[in-house]
Amino acid sequence: MTLDIRALAISDVKLITPRRFADTRGHFVETWNRRVWAVAGVDAAFVQDSQSLSTQVGTVRGLHFQRPPHAQAKLVSVLKGKILDVVVDLRKASSTFGRHVAVELDADTGAQLFVPQGFAHGFCTLAPETLVAYKVDAHYAPESDAGIFWADERLGIAWPVAQDRAHLSPKDAALPRLKDIESPF
Repeated sequence: MTLDIRALAISDVKLITPRRFADTRGHFVETWNRRVWAVAGVDAAFVQDSQSLSTQVGTVRGLHFQRPPHAQAKLVSVLKGKILDVVVDLRKASSTFGRHVAVELDADTGAQLFVPQGFAHGFCTLAPETLVAYKVDAHYAPESDAGIFWADERLGIAWPVAQDRAHLSPKDAALPRLKDIESPF
């Protein structure tokens, strides 16, 4: 199997594009193979798969993370539609603490984003009826669930939707700013 793996501006975050085998019927792609990904430097023992469907353009989910001991690494894929996917470095000792990377992911290219533990993750939908899949290496633990406000101006994220036009959950709308949390990483 051939993978195109690119380290982004924060090198622990990886953009992964698996090879697609296409013919007149459509295509086949291997979206996860632990042996192959580990050789490429992305090793995680995923334990849970989840999906989210966002019906409207401008839906924002995040920026979420789980505190240790239930911190999660994620492999994010778009099965239908398109998103701007964003991760924020929450590792206190990191030279990139508080910085972010953002990439567009869509079902057409099949690119995936690997988000290591120690990062907040969120996205904004760029197409209606967007279906996103996540593989995580720790089970959901409500007592460890946390996040930061998606539109925190100090993060400098160029979201494709205005704050007053975004479709948010009440929970995400009430998340604290980065300056108001003590990073557990």
